[in-house]
This record gives sequence, C-alpha cells and structure tokens, in this order.
Amino acid sequence: MNAPSSAQNSDSSWGRTGQSEHIMVDVTKWPIFSLMAPEELPSIRKACVFGSSANEAIYITNDDEVFVFGLNCSNCLGTGDSQSTIVPKKLDFLSGRKVVSLSYGSGPHVLLATDDGELFAWGHNGYSQLGNGTTNQGVAPVVVSANLINKKVTEVACGSHHSMALTDSGEVYAWGYNNCGQVGSGSTANQPTPRRVSSCLQNKLAISIVCGQTSSLALVDNGEVYGWGYNGNGQLGLGNNGNQLSPCRLVGLQGVCVQQIVSGYAHSLALTDEGLLFAWGANTYGQLGTGNKSNQLSPLQILTEKERVVEVAACHSTHTSAAKTQSGHVYMWGQCRGQSIVLPHLTHFSCTDDVFACFATPSVMWRPLSMEHDDFLTVAQALKKEFDNPETADLKFCVDGKYIYVHKAVLKIRCEHFRSMFQSHWNEDMKEVIEIDQFSYAVYRAFLQFLYTDNVELSPEDAIGLLDLATSYCENRLKRLCQHIIKRGITVENAFSLLSAAVRYDAEDLEEFCFKFCVNHLTEVTQTTAFWQIDGNLLKDFICRASRCGAFKN
Repeated sequence: MNAPSSAQNSDSSWGRTGQSEHIMVDVTKWPIFSLMAPEELPSIRKACVFGSSANEAIYITNDDEVFVFGLNCSNCLGTGDSQSTIVPKKLDFLSGRKVVSLSYGSGPHVLLATDDGELFAWGHNGYSQLGNGTTNQGVAPVVVSANLINKKVTEVACGSHHSMALTDSGEVYAWGYNNCGQVGSGSTANQPTPRRVSSCLQNKLAISIVCGQTSSLALVDNGEVYGWGYNGNGQLGLGNNGNQLSPCRLVGLQGVCVQQIVSGYAHSLALTDEGLLFAWGANTYGQLGTGNKSNQLSPLQILTEKERVVEVAACHSTHTSAAKTQSGHVYMWGQCRGQSIVLPHLTHFSCTDDVFACFATPSVMWRPLSMEHDDFLTVAQALKKEFDNPETADLKFCVDGKYIYVHKAVLKIRCEHFRSMFQSHWNEDMKEVIEIDQFSYAVYRAFLQFLYTDNVELSPEDAIGLLDLATSYCENRLKRLCQHIIKRGITVENAFSLLSAAVRYDAEDLEEFCFKFCVNHLTEVTQTTAFWQIDGNLLKDFICRASRCGAFKN
C-alpha cells in the first residue's frame, strides 16, 4: 500500500500519512479484525489490512509489540514459515521498535520503518523488492541496509513489486522490479538493492513518496511533484503516455503548491494547499471523478463546485478514490463494490478509511490506521457506563430488597411505559424510590440495562420472566430478543416449560419453535418433570396438536 502523504505539518505517527486529525475508526469494519475479541481491540495502536484479498493484517500494540495474522501469501506475515494463522502471532524480532511507516506490495512484500530510521522488509522477493541483493523469499523481517548506512528512513512506499524509501534528509531511494523504469535509475534493469533516485531530484528535498502498481511519484518541499515509471494510462501526468526511466516534473501542476499525493492502481490524485483536487491517469472505472471513463494524461481539477478538500485517498491495490471536505463530508468514486462511479458520490461516512473498508476491491486499508484509545466515549458507550451508577442517578428501583440506579430522562426517552409513568399526574413521578414486586431482581435489572445498552444477557429461564415484562410493557424489540435467547437455550429438560411460557405470553413464533422441538424429542420430553407438572389444558392441547402432526403414529 502506498503510504499516503501530506505537507510538513502532518502527524508523523505513520510517516507523512495525512493523518493530522484524530479520527474514530472501527477497525472491525475490516472483516479480518472481526476475528479479534472486543477486549483485545483497545490494545491496538496501529493497524494495517493488506493482501490481494485483504486477508492479511499487521498491528502494533500500545507496548510496541508487532502482531500479524491471515493467509500469509508469499510469507508476507514474516512469521518464519509459510503457514497461515487465524490467531495473531508476535514478530519477536520487531518487539519494542516504534513503527513510523508501513507499506505493502502486490506479492505481497512488506516494508516497515522505525523511529530510529531502520528499514525492515519481508515477503515476496521475486524481483529483489526486499532490497537484500537476492531474489530469495523473505520469511522473516530483515534489516535493509545496503546503501542506507547512516541514513535515517522516515517513510516507505511499495508498488506491486518495487519499493521506495524516503530519508530524513529528503533523499529518495528505490529498488526492485524495474521493467517500466519505476525505480528511476535511467534503465529497465531490476535493482537488487536500494539506489538513490537522482536526476532532477538530485538537489530537491522530497517530503513524500507514493507508488502506483508500476509507477512512482515524489512530492518535494516547494510543492512540486515528480513522476517516473509506467505511464501507459497517463498516471505520471506528463501530457503523454510514454514510460519514464527517470523522474520528470509534472508541469501540469505548475502554479499550485501540492501538499498531498496518492496513487491508485494506475491513477493519481494531488491535493493543493488551497484545497484544490487534481486527478490524472487511468479512468476505466471512473476513478478520476471526471464524469466519464476517458483516461487523462495531464492533471485535471475535479470537485470544483464542492467546498475545500482536506484529504484525498487511494492505494495501488484498488481503482477506488475518496476525498474529505472541510466540513467533514466524505466522497467516493471509481470502482465501488463492482460499480463504476464516475462522479464523486457523497457518502454518510465520517472518514475516507471507511470507504475502503466497505467499498474497495479488495477492502484493504489505503493507509495504516492510528487507533485513538483516549477517554472519549460515544453516546452509546457513555450511557452503558452510567447504568446502575448511584453517583449520577436521580432514581432507583427497589426489587427483592436490592436497588437499581437509573436516570429518569433516559427511561423516558427509551420506553413508552416510563414516559407515561413519569407524567405529573402519576404518583411515581414524585418518588425517588419505586418498589417493584411483580418481577424478579434479575429480570428487572436486565430490562433496565437493555434500555441503556440494547443488549440482553440472561439465561433462557430468566428470559421467560423478561418476556413477561416485555409483553406487559409492550416492548416488541425486547420481546423478540427474549424469544431469540430462549430458542438458543432450549433443551429437553426445559422445552415444555418454554412452550408453556410462549403460549402464556402470546409469542407465536416461539411457541411454534418450542412445539416442534418437543415433537422432535417427544420420548425424552415426556419423561421430564416439567411435562407432567404442566397445566392440564395445555397438556391436552399439546397432545391433540402433536397427534395431528403424526407424532404418535407407529
């Protein structure tokens, strides 16, 4: 994945990632992270999903431990073997090293830079993209040091099979596959070790680098952009479609000061310091956002009638583009879940990362995520935290001699029963303690907790009592949740009791489910205590109904 880029004042937590604002991103929007337990997620400080099917992931914990899991194509997990793993494995070799930049290729191969300037690489190496002078697969992280001695690497970027590194002195190094000149060496010979990209970059101070599949771009400190490599679709923005073996300046961006560049599979985007957005290159899927599917050989301004753009997003694995405006609107275009969207489409997302999680193919991350685990709580999290908190509560229920602390306003907002109860003409509106005697403590607490969390945690037997409450209070969603819990917990021993409860509380779907279970396990059910303790009329009805179903045929 190309490391996204921005101007000098950006957050440096992943190199120049364009991530200067704090964003709240749910990492489980990427399916591979949904494998992790919720209690494990807060330990993640940085994360990246990559691979041809978004089936590999790497993450760094708050303690600077590096973990990987997934398919392990071409040893891209760096675990020392070729085995896939659904359980995260720690890369001990990288323990304690503070990661500042991370990128991946299509093989895939992985590059990682640490805050002390060291560069590590592993994975696919068929074209020497690991920079170690060989074409042997990298089964575990190795230090890339050739030609980088006494150099401090601050940012890395990967194309499909070539690699780039940026140093703190503004030098650009490239190596690996070079069939189209993407290494910028002036030839098309593969480059086995890091080589400084010079030519017209010789006396320039580069501040950011990105890669398309087989092309390369660099942004220098005065806002100029230089490109080299494959240009068959115009992705270098030079006004032609000829490959370039050495860096060439994008004269089409003359007169503007670029602060962020990104590259897709074969298209590029540039954002200026005035919030103007330019696009060029391949447009087969509408990824340039021009309203058509014609390739563009020179930078063309897009989103001209929208407000100021503050961030753009693309990565070399996809044909998807995204942008965020000053007011927080997020647009997407290009290949989105198989559709070709030729004009920027306004989404309901709050960040560009979500576009790639939900609509890119594959659903990789366009940049590694820096996870924010501060004291901020969402409204839902805050409500959950305050349930049964005597310090903030203004009302308490007394059930079976035990108190449950709640907030009157929350109850009125969440439940029609309480909205009616706390009218001025009801006695309860003036009380600080309300006695409840028709339901058990476990059931009533579960009900009140549901109003704060939308979740129910009860045994199937207790869920029967909650089903009674939900029926009494006309809480239909709660009623459905109770039925779901009861269905999941049905056994031969409790089946007839649950059937009786379903009949009593007019839960037709649950009644049918319990009835079928009893019929399917008729011999065992009829030998339980619950079966013979049941109401006579219900027992008769069950026998008649089971008979009609042929349950007693020889």
